[in-house]
Parts: sequence; structure tokens; C-alpha cells
Amino acid sequence: MKTAFRIATVSFLVTAAAIKAAPAFSEPVQPQNVSVVRTADLDLTTVSGKRELQHRLVIAASEVCGTAADVDLAGRNDVRQCRADVLETAHANSERLASRSDGTILVAARRR
Repeated sequence: MKTAFRIATVSFLVTAAAIKAAPAFSEPVQPQNVSVVRTADLDLTTVSGKRELQHRLVIAASEVCGTAADVDLAGRNDVRQCRADVLETAHANSERLASRSDGTILVAARRR
């Protein structure tokens, strides 16, 4: 009877440890930051409307790419490149995206 109890206890502990450790072995999920840029209130046929959209896209790129410490040069370069990539994609798609019926542009960046 004691042997059966020990086997059951050890089996339980091994199973519990395996279940608890399973997330540690999975591939890490890359977080994606998203910012919503509202365009419904803008007249994109005017210079001022286009300027305001550009301003909003720059702010959104800053939000999704985050910041790095002044002493982290590699991090600052990553943030700078992220912002450039996000703005390039947003500009390439801004006219198409701004014509969405809900008047929003989703600006996203995948964190490295």
C-alpha cells in the first residue's frame, strides 16, 4: 500500500512539474503594439488635413515603437529604425487606409 501511494505521489509531482514547465518551452510570443489614428475628422484633400495626418502618424509611430534609454545606443537605433519602418508603411497605405468607412488607420510595430 505504501509503495502504491509513493508511486502515485511521484507520478502526480512529475505530471504537475511537466504541466507547469510547458509554457517555458513554448516559443515566445512577439508582442505587437498598435495605435489607432483617427482620420474621420480630417479633410485629406487639403494641405492642413494632410499635415495633421502626418503629425498623427508620427505620434502613433512614437507610441508603438516606444523609447530606449539614452545610454542604450543599440536600443535607440532600433527605436529609430522602427519609427522609420512604421512611417514608411503608414505613408504607403495612408490614402487607402484613410478611406476606410470607420475613419481609422491602425499603426502597428512588431517589437524586437
